Amino acid sequence: MLLVDHYALVRAGIRALLDKLQLVEVVGEAGDGREALDLIEKLGPDVVLMDLTMPGLSGFEVLKLTGEKFPEVHVIVLTMHDAEEFAFQALRAGAAGFLPKSAASAELNLAIEHVMRGRKYLSPTVEQKATFEFGRSTQGSGMQFAELTQRQREVLTLIAEGGSTKNIARALNISVKTVETHRAQLMDRLDIHDVASLVRYAIKIGLVSIEERLSEKKMGGRA
Repeated sequence: MLLVDHYALVRAGIRALLDKLQLVEVVGEAGDGREALDLIEKLGPDVVLMDLTMPGLSGFEVLKLTGEKFPEVHVIVLTMHDAEEFAFQALRAGAAGFLPKSAASAELNLAIEHVMRGRKYLSPTVEQKATFEFGRSTQGSGMQFAELTQRQREVLTLIAEGGSTKNIARALNISVKTVETHRAQLMDRLDIHDVASLVRYAIKIGLVSIEERLSEKKMGGRA
């Protein structure tokens, strides 16, 4: 197994835990995304345990590149982000498993066993939260999206990318009041009652990615 986390102390703690579990052998450690890809190529680990937030290449980028170059490698995401949209996006990007860092050691053991058998693993904590927040099926969500007008889709995309009402109005060359009207219609049609849930919905159906949203936040939102 390869451990990938920005913090050396975190890697040391996880390594000590894995040594106790005696399920896998840790063959290396990486502190950032580029180093992780280099070591995956060099060491050929069966399993990678990786955080999403790292300097340089993000965990999402590493997932995509690993899937393209080393499809036989199983990547388990172990992260402080326990929101369901991070899990959905990580699994879409190629993760074999997803665990919050608040998970118990027994669950880490279970996740490793799952992915080594070629199965996906999603932490029950995240799965229950996703079920609670998204009672609709993916098919139902797609049907709802198909019923939106082109302008409503554009507004939803810009909201999900972190655009303010004023910036969305400027980008679409419409008034602030019109943006507010479209937002209200979106919430009514999708039966969603706050902007945060609109963002989660857009990520769930693949309209935007977590990576794109984090990038927008780093740049301070859309100009």
